[in-house]
Amino acid sequence: MHTTKIILFAVVLALCGCSYVPFSGGALEGRVAPAPESWSEVAQPDIIELETNPAEPYSVKLWIVGHDADLWVHAGANRATWVEHMEIDPRVRLKIGESIYELTAERVNSAEEFTAFADLYEQKYGNRPRNENVEEAYLFRLLPRG
Repeated sequence: MHTTKIILFAVVLALCGCSYVPFSGGALEGRVAPAPESWSEVAQPDIIELETNPAEPYSVKLWIVGHDADLWVHAGANRATWVEHMEIDPRVRLKIGESIYELTAERVNSAEEFTAFADLYEQKYGNRPRNENVEEAYLFRLLPRG
């Protein structure tokens, strides 16, 4: 019965034109590309895929904000599985289009940086993050490896 509800939910989302299905997957496939100097154009899609936990790849679809050299993913105050993975091993892979970017996640602790992110988030998605307390929310800056 539970599987039937999940399938029905996915069908309804597809029929409504929704491209965001909040289920996790495994390793991402695509061509590895070098991180750009500016994420402003590359991070234009509303939804991307993020892979965590290199030992047992775990991927999720997320919203993303990129501006110049800065790139962020945000979980709000939700300490999701992907957040837990990044706290253990910060190596991540990001898929945008057919390109895979190998990056490192670093939690943001600066209220000033969180405000800059929230302003850009509002410009892109039309509303501000629900929780803007940098000590409670999980905001990660994604940086090129190396």
